[in-house]
Order: sequence, then structure tokens, then C-alpha cells
Amino acid sequence: MRYLSRVVLTGFAALLLVSAARAENWPQWRGPRNDGVSAETGLPTSWSLDENLKWRAELPGAAGSTPVVWGDRIFLTSADSGKVSLICMTTAGEELWRRPFGAENWEVRGGEGNAASSSPSTDGEHVYAFAGNGDFASYTLDGEEAWATNLEDRYGQFDMFFVMATTPWLDGDRLYLQLIHSNGWLVLAFDKNTGDELWKHKRKSDAHSECEQSYASAFLYRDDDREFLLSHGADYVTAHSLADGGELWRCGGLNPRDSYNPSLRFVASPVAVPGLIVVPSAKNGPVLGLSPDASGDISDSDEGHVWTRPRGTPDVPSPLIHDGLVYLCRENGNLIVMDAETGEELYDETTHRHRHRASPVYADGKVYLTARDGVVTVVRAGRMFEILASNELGETVSSSPVVSNGTVYFRTYDALWAVSEGG
Repeated sequence: MRYLSRVVLTGFAALLLVSAARAENWPQWRGPRNDGVSAETGLPTSWSLDENLKWRAELPGAAGSTPVVWGDRIFLTSADSGKVSLICMTTAGEELWRRPFGAENWEVRGGEGNAASSSPSTDGEHVYAFAGNGDFASYTLDGEEAWATNLEDRYGQFDMFFVMATTPWLDGDRLYLQLIHSNGWLVLAFDKNTGDELWKHKRKSDAHSECEQSYASAFLYRDDDREFLLSHGADYVTAHSLADGGELWRCGGLNPRDSYNPSLRFVASPVAVPGLIVVPSAKNGPVLGLSPDASGDISDSDEGHVWTRPRGTPDVPSPLIHDGLVYLCRENGNLIVMDAETGEELYDETTHRHRHRASPVYADGKVYLTARDGVVTVVRAGRMFEILASNELGETVSSSPVVSNGTVYFRTYDALWAVSEGG
């Protein structure tokens, strides 16, 4: 009996370890490592109102921001009665609290975007939220305000064709943010505990017209040998010291001067794995595979370039890298897969022919591609193209999928959906 008890307890402990290894929080826009990759398994391939749906919770307004999940709590921003609110829900779909923190909301591009386009982030103790009018705030998990400020008041009014949609990057005790618009090109670091500025870097560029503006988000590169912040906009990607924001290197060539496009603003953000940084541009322009070993200005040289794809960039969805492959989801629904080491195209195939704004997410051997009309195409990850399923939410979607604790979440303009195997 003692032997059997030990076997049962050991088996139960092993089950807990496997379960704990599988379950992950989704603390920022693109997940645990901010790269759109989840380590979870056992996730649904297909769902509907009658299949694999855990719940659907109505929301007060539209948003393109992606929710974040920590433990049994979900945080998201939303348009709400003319303002922007931060909302906390349980993973059972129950609203716990709601805090208006964006003084006003407005819609752009015929309702495609609004001031609730930036995604929140959380460290399990506080949740941090930014709105398109510059409001920037921290709340406890119970909804108590820790600090609040307005970045337009501190750094000048945002001059954008649409609305500031950059998302802060949370790392350790810092929040990193880029503000790239026609009134200024700034890269910033803040103390997450106080909201105080730690450093400010004034970025340089020769961009003009709409290209002065960027809707992309900063990205933190880190490997065993180095770490730096990437800023993407105004025709360049630039690398910055985490100590003081000083520029380490830069790369142009994303908007060639001999064929300059004055409307080539960046929306998609870079993504990286150790040894490779994938940099998108816009409007079917180039995609660059860069080395983190770069130094100085490498715009007009081969130094620091691993490979270059002359055309075919995603316009809005950010790239995805997993298991030696680069996934590019074009705005028209075409999926391009490349070898990460060489840049060789493996395939360019059509999924759902509709506008795509959400960034692709990898999980459980699958890539989830979300179109704005609510159709989610599930593609088998790998070097060969195969559509596993096409699922219809029937609602407008701009935010990226979220994976946490065996559940995939989709934030539409109308509701938050939770789907899992068995519902």
C-alpha cells in the first residue's frame, strides 16, 4: 500500500509538473517572450458557438489592442462611452473592475482604429496601460491607481495621420516606449514603479511626409552576449543602449531613396531570435534579416545583413519566427514562409482573402492567422503549406490571438471569446 501510494503521488506530481510546464501567462502584446510564440499544447484547431467555446463576454466598445493574461485574470483596454477604459476580467469571463483612464476616445480610418489600440502589459503585481491621447497609467491587480501621467503633456502633442498605437515593452523594472511622429522622434525608458523618466533619446532621421510617423512598437533584443532596444520608424530601424538610450547602430534601405514612397509609415514591428532580427517595412516593401553584431550605419553596406527580401513585407501584422522558419502574414491573407538562416522562400500561399491586421501566433504546432472579418485560419506550422481549419467569429477583429493555460482568446470589436478543447 505504501508503494502504491508513492506511485500515485509520484504520478500526480509528474502530472502537475507537466501541467505547469504547459501553462503560461500572456503578459504582453505578443506573449511570454513578446515574439508571438506559445509553448502550450492541447489547443483547439476548430471552434464555433457549438464547438470548443468556453464563453463569450460582451465588451463596452471596440479596440485593436490585444488582451493580456496573468493567472486567473485578463486585462484589456476598450473604447467605453467616449473614453478609454482598462478592464479586468476573470478567466471565467466575469468582469471584476473597470477604470476609465484615457480622457477621450476617437475613431480613425472609418472606425478601423481608435485611442484603445495600444495593448496593456502586466508583471503579476501591476498592469500598465497606454492610450492614443498620451494617457499612461499603472494599476494594481485590484484596480487601484499606482501612478498616472500624460505623455503628450510631457513630450509634446502627437502629430499622426491616425492615432498613436505603439505599445510599451515591460522588462524588469522598466517600461520602454517609442514615440515617433511628425512632432518628434523619441525613444524612452520609464521606471515602472513611479512612471518617472529614466532616459530619453532623440532619434535622427531624414524621413519626410507620412514616413515621419510610426505605429510600430519597440522590441528588446537579448541573447547570451548582448541586449539592446530596437526602435522602428521614420525609415530606419535603430538599436539603443539599455543604459542610456544611446544609438548603437542603424539600418535604412526600408524606403529606398531612388523610389521614395512618402506614405511608407511603419506599422508592423520587428521580431527576433538569438542571432537574427527580422525587420519589416510597409506597403509590399522589403524585409531585412539583420545580425545583432551590427555597428554604425549599415544602410548602404552588406555588413550586418544576413539576408534581404526585396518585396513582400506584411503591412500591419508583425513577423513570426519559430523553429528556423520566418512567417510573414501579408495584409491580403497571403502567408509567406522563409528559411530563417538563408531567407529562402519555402512557400507563398493564400489563406483567407481578406484584410489582416492581427499578428500571427504560433502554438501547439499551429499558426493562427486572424482576419479583420473574424475568420481565423489555422495553418500547420512547418515547411509545407496546409490549412487545418477555418473558423468564423462573425465579428470584426484587429487584435492578435492570446494563448494562456490551455485557452485561446480572441478580442473582437464586440466581445472577448475564449476557446479550448472541450469548451
